[in-house]
Amino acid sequence: MSKRDKKHEIQKNIIKKLSNNGHKTYRPKELAKQLGYSSSPIYRTFRSVLQELVRQGVVHRVKGNRFSLKGGEKSEAEGILSVSRDGYGFVNVQGKDEDIFIPRNRIRTALDGDNVRILVHSGSSKDDRSYGEIIEVVGRNTVRLTGTTKVRGGTVFIIADDIRFNKNVYIHESESQGLRAGVKVLVELGQFDSFRNAFRATLLEELGDSKDPEALMLSLIHHFNLPLAFPQPVLKASDLPSESIAKPEIQRRLDLREKLIFTIDPDDAKDFDDAIHVIPLGNDRYEVGVHIADVSYYVPQGGVIDKEALARSTSVYLADRVIPMLPERLSNNLCSLRPGEDKLTFSCILEVDGQGTVHNFQFQETVIHSKHRFTYQEAQDIIEGKQTKHPLSQAVSKAAELANVFTKKRFQEGSVEFDLPEVKVRLDEKGHPIEVVRKELKESNRLIEEFMLLANQCAALAIDQLSSPPKPFIYRVHDRPNEERIQQLATYMRTFGLDLKLQEGNLSSEQLNSLLKKIKGSNREPIIKTAALRAMAKACYSHENIGHYGLGFSHYSHFTSPIRRYPDLIAHRLLKHYLFGASHAEKTSLEAMSDHCSLLERKAEEAERASIRQKQVLLAEKRLGEHFEGIITSVTKFGLFVELKDLWIEGLVHVRDMLDDYYEFDPDTFSLSGSHSGLSYQAGASVRVQLAKANPDTREIELVIV
Repeated sequence: MSKRDKKHEIQKNIIKKLSNNGHKTYRPKELAKQLGYSSSPIYRTFRSVLQELVRQGVVHRVKGNRFSLKGGEKSEAEGILSVSRDGYGFVNVQGKDEDIFIPRNRIRTALDGDNVRILVHSGSSKDDRSYGEIIEVVGRNTVRLTGTTKVRGGTVFIIADDIRFNKNVYIHESESQGLRAGVKVLVELGQFDSFRNAFRATLLEELGDSKDPEALMLSLIHHFNLPLAFPQPVLKASDLPSESIAKPEIQRRLDLREKLIFTIDPDDAKDFDDAIHVIPLGNDRYEVGVHIADVSYYVPQGGVIDKEALARSTSVYLADRVIPMLPERLSNNLCSLRPGEDKLTFSCILEVDGQGTVHNFQFQETVIHSKHRFTYQEAQDIIEGKQTKHPLSQAVSKAAELANVFTKKRFQEGSVEFDLPEVKVRLDEKGHPIEVVRKELKESNRLIEEFMLLANQCAALAIDQLSSPPKPFIYRVHDRPNEERIQQLATYMRTFGLDLKLQEGNLSSEQLNSLLKKIKGSNREPIIKTAALRAMAKACYSHENIGHYGLGFSHYSHFTSPIRRYPDLIAHRLLKHYLFGASHAEKTSLEAMSDHCSLLERKAEEAERASIRQKQVLLAEKRLGEHFEGIITSVTKFGLFVELKDLWIEGLVHVRDMLDDYYEFDPDTFSLSGSHSGLSYQAGASVRVQLAKANPDTREIELVIV
């Protein structure tokens, strides 16, 4: 055992002994004897460790040279550490309702996401807050780190991109030769060097100049640990399937190649995984077909492509690129429902009427031949009557008409209108941002969304119809809101003069829709929608069907995007499995895959938002000193968050920079008010600000009020 490990063992044993004996105090020799550290060499090490624990504030020295643990009652726990941007943290312990607060000076060398063992100090009174301190890092979460080099005294230090990482990092002189300042790097963290009070790191890759958009994006990709190139065995396997479809495969499927089938997608899309058709049947009845790329035909379960797809779980749509779930030959070629080509699909074929009632539906393995690929704008021109001569204009118009009926019915039956405006950053050929535009959702977008919702709902309903109780399946679920969060939302709404009428402490979808209708079109709309969304549970994947609160559906799954979402591929396989009379799937593996896919979905969403914000901050950096009109989106005790018009990005006006008065936060009205002037700032108010700072590394901007 190394000297370092021995010291660590002694430290753990001292803390354990003292924590197990309440308020009892010990003389050093008495404590050492009980721990078996009486011999001369080990006793000296024991004394040095004991003194270090005193300096750290873990052990308390009392009168008579006796020692005990500080504070009131103590206990040990283990959990995951989350570090705030200000350096303090919280540890989530399984089975505990509340996270345990960790002061900044008690985090020691632990990092955000680490699995840690902590000593919990219970408060001695109601006013004495309990807290924890890190006594051991059980498992490291942060192994790799991205940042920018800084040279000081011949040593290369790394300024981490992650603002929650507040420890020093250096690259040893023997490994940093020729490495200059201002370079984006990827490093691997090693041991903590107590002499330098810093982590020693190994340089893995130079990513480029810190001002280069490509280096910044690569840094973000590594920060979120997103995959880049596919492994060679996966690429090799994706080259094997033939471009042409074998005749026996076509013959065993339902042949829909003569149907007027078409796709509608964004103008820059390459992976077309859904197509539709609408055919009048007479008597106000219609056949609706939702045709989804049959990825399961090309991706054998358990093969190298399948394992890689599960590991990735989702395609990630960054501001300047797509990191696909499947290799390009599959996603953009074999599986993509390109016009004028025979394609294998798994279809949901429905009979509906003009009032939005589904009379029956069935799932079939099919072969299709898409007649046209529309962009959203092209389809919109048909819907608005600007283009009437296209051979498919009547089919597109009828599809839009039916989609409107289904949309209205869905909201009448409990779906919540949560749509928030999304932004898109236009880039030049080198990845530099040119402008930020807000995406406008038109009727053509709604058309496709509504038919996909319909097919996803039918996929889950089909499982119920096959057997009772339903066979194991993967659902897309959304739980009812947490009562405490809804109470907080109701309190917040009252500051806007809005009253949420709660039913048994919770909020019905009808009441929520009524609220959202009242504020539609006002400055407060995005603020209140955001607050309501934060009060909601997160939608996720589950092997247990609890329904979807936000959509108002009792049954819902993800079926329509198997090129870019692994849960959809699972749903395809299970539906085929059961439709052809196979036995139950393994519920345990479904549970694990659901959790895995939910976790990676959240990471992908976070990376996508961060990539857009990075480009916005790069654009903001070019406009430092300019004045902007903005809307206050939220108010905290440390300042105002303001969304800038034109750039459509939030920035912080820190209270320390509000120099015209002394401002205090009122938690009852969620406002900052000046002590002398009476001037008050509240969410929803317009304000004029100056862009003071923009940091693309941390993706933060700072503002000052004009």
